[in-house]
Amino acid sequence: MNQIFLMLAETGSGAPQAHEQQLLDVDGTVLLQLGLFLVTMYVLTQLLWKPYLRIRAERGARVEGYKEEAKRLEADAAARFTKVEAELAEARKAGSFERARVRAAAQVREQEIIATAQSTAQKTLAEARARVEAALTTERQSLAARAQTLGQKAAERVLGRSIA
Repeated sequence: MNQIFLMLAETGSGAPQAHEQQLLDVDGTVLLQLGLFLVTMYVLTQLLWKPYLRIRAERGARVEGYKEEAKRLEADAAARFTKVEAELAEARKAGSFERARVRAAAQVREQEIIATAQSTAQKTLAEARARVEAALTTERQSLAARAQTLGQKAAERVLGRSIA
């Protein structure tokens, strides 16, 4: 920058002369403004930019940590789900076995009850048949005796005399 000033000074004319006022006047204040800009930039870098970058990096690291933890938790959940599915399959198998065992025991008990009921029914039927047969025999004897008496009375009437 100093070289620019020196070149301008060597030409002897200095800044170009114009009838209008110039917008930018290059003199020693430019160096002061540049210095203030650099100091301000250094201060802002130290106070704002570096903490911002540090916080952003920490946040990125936290996000990555959370992603890793989520993957780990997901894998853990998948393992637990697989374990629960296996236990559920085992419980279903045990339940099916128990149901078959209980069903077989119930069928055996059913057969015992049916056999007992049939035996009781056969016994009751045999007793009823015996009673009916005894009553039938008694009634036949009674009817035979009555038939004998009625036959004798009918014969006496027809013959008109007494039959011994």
